[in-house]
Order: sequence, then structure tokens, then C-alpha cells
Amino acid sequence: MIDKIKEHITDVKAFNATTKEEIENFRIKYLGKKGILNGFFAEFKNVPNEQKKDFGQTVNELKTAAQEKVDELKERLDSLEEEKGVYGDLSRPSEPLEIGSRHPISIVKNQIIEIFSNIGFNVSEGSEIEDDWHNFTALNLPEYHPARDMQDTFFIQTDPDILLRTHTSSVQVRYMEDNKPPIRTISPGRVFRNEAISARSHCIFHQVEGLYIDKNVSFADLKQTLLYFTKQLFGKSKIRLRPSYFPFTEPSAELDIYWGLETETDYRITKGTGWLEILGCGMVDPNVLKNCNIDPKEYSGFAFGMGIERIAMLLYQIGDIRMFYENDVRFLEQFKSSI
Repeated sequence: MIDKIKEHITDVKAFNATTKEEIENFRIKYLGKKGILNGFFAEFKNVPNEQKKDFGQTVNELKTAAQEKVDELKERLDSLEEEKGVYGDLSRPSEPLEIGSRHPISIVKNQIIEIFSNIGFNVSEGSEIEDDWHNFTALNLPEYHPARDMQDTFFIQTDPDILLRTHTSSVQVRYMEDNKPPIRTISPGRVFRNEAISARSHCIFHQVEGLYIDKNVSFADLKQTLLYFTKQLFGKSKIRLRPSYFPFTEPSAELDIYWGLETETDYRITKGTGWLEILGCGMVDPNVLKNCNIDPKEYSGFAFGMGIERIAMLLYQIGDIRMFYENDVRFLEQFKSSI
């Protein structure tokens, strides 16, 4: 009896079918209520006790082989039908659809986020419509402060308290209000300023601003963080910090990288100096910490901010900022990234 079952196993493994009817007939023959398998199970009671174990194992092997064969044939037949349906459709596009490219702003933004994520910075985002407190006053820019003139602002309707944010520092203010130190975050996003549109400036652009608040944070920590960033993004290890002024940091500085003077383009974009300004930075002003309910006697920190468009223009040698917003497919197809 066991030899007969083994013969069936051999037949099952060798079986092939090209239609659903053949597969169904095969299934009924072996797995149906009146099929061969049920017949063997009915014979189990007549098998000698010393053979019951081998008999049961062999019958189960036949059952498994039959079920696997049915599943295999069905899957193969479905795959063939699907393939035939695709290649038999004369209305399908004659050319494969091309995969789109990422926008250069997105590519550079993702690169910056990845660099700072590797050293523990998280990402915080906020609304593009802000109030005066979070955009100006909390950042040491009270009403009528002359530094407000540095940022021409779009106000919502006639309400002087509601505006389109002029920087992503407003996100940092909200983050400090909602989180206790230590804080290590970057805030990428779109910002708006009421400026004339030209090859070098636009009324809409993107920023990434960073903030680090903890005990005993020093200017040396800021310098080392920015040195790491410039090495990772530009491959440049020579930087300099020039004294500057920002209302929300003290002391403040501009960060330059040494771009070099190897090509004619280098001379043009660096005005013959070899140095390029890429971002502003400084130690967070104690008044800003107080406005966000952080004790400046216990905590200190640094902040920095950069324009993504400016970075992208340097990396890709783009001469006109307006090209980022014109949606020219010929321009956008040049940029590829896996990020």
C-alpha cells in the first residue's frame, strides 16, 4: 500500500497543466471528497499497527505534494494571463513613462537635514503664517526696533499682528516654548519677504535654521559644528567667522568658506577673493532665552541659519535664483538624487 502511495507522489510531482480545468480536475482527483487521498485515509484503520506510522507519514506527504502542485500551477497560470493581458493591450503607451527628478531645493534640503541628523539634531517644522510675537518680539525685535527694517514683511490683510514668516526662527521660538533643554533641532521651511525679484533675490525662498541649547554651550561648539557641516556638504575644511549683527544672537558672525580660485567661475562668484559667505550664526541672546522661559544663567546656546537656494546655487553653479521657480522641465531634469 505504501509503495502505491509513493507512486502517486511521483505522478503528482510530474503532473503539469495548461488550463484551469485541468488543474481543477487534478485537485478533485486527489483532494476532493471522493478523491484518492480520502480513500487512503479510509484505509488507515486496516493497516497493521507496525505500519501505521509510515503509512500516515506517506499519506501526508502525498497530501502536501498535491496541494503544493495545485498552488504552483494556479500561480503560474495567473502570472501568464497577467503578462498576456499587459502585452496584449494595444492601447498601452508605446514608450515607458520616465521617472521624474527631485527639485534641486529638495535635494539640498535633504542633504542638509541628513548631515545634522547624524550629529543628533532633530527636525522641527511650523506654520508659514505667524504672529508678531513669535516672528519678531520674542527674538529681541520689539515694536519699532530698527532691525525690523532688515526684513520687509508681508502682513495678512490689515492686521499688523499676523504675517507671513520672514524666517524659520519662529519655529525655534515655539520649540523652545514647548520643550525643555537640552534642545538640538533644525528648522527647514519656506519663508517670505517683500523684496524685488531679481537674479539674486526672490520674495519666496527656503531656509534651514539650527538651534542648540544646553548647559555650558560655547562659541567653540558652534565653530566645530559648522566646520563639520561645511566638510560634509562642500568638502571644504577652511572656514572663517567674521563679526556681524543679528538681534537674536550675541555675539554674531557670518561664516565664510574658502572656495578657491582654480577656475574663472571661482573668480567670478568669490569676486576674486576665494571666500564665500554661506550663513549667519551666533550665541543665542539671553533675552531670547528669557522670552522662551529658559533660564539664561543656567543654559546657553548657539543658532545658525542659511538660505537653501544660495547653497544650491553654489553647489550646482546656478546663476539665477528665478530658475528654481519657473518649473522649466529642461532645467529640473538635470538633477538626480536618491535622497
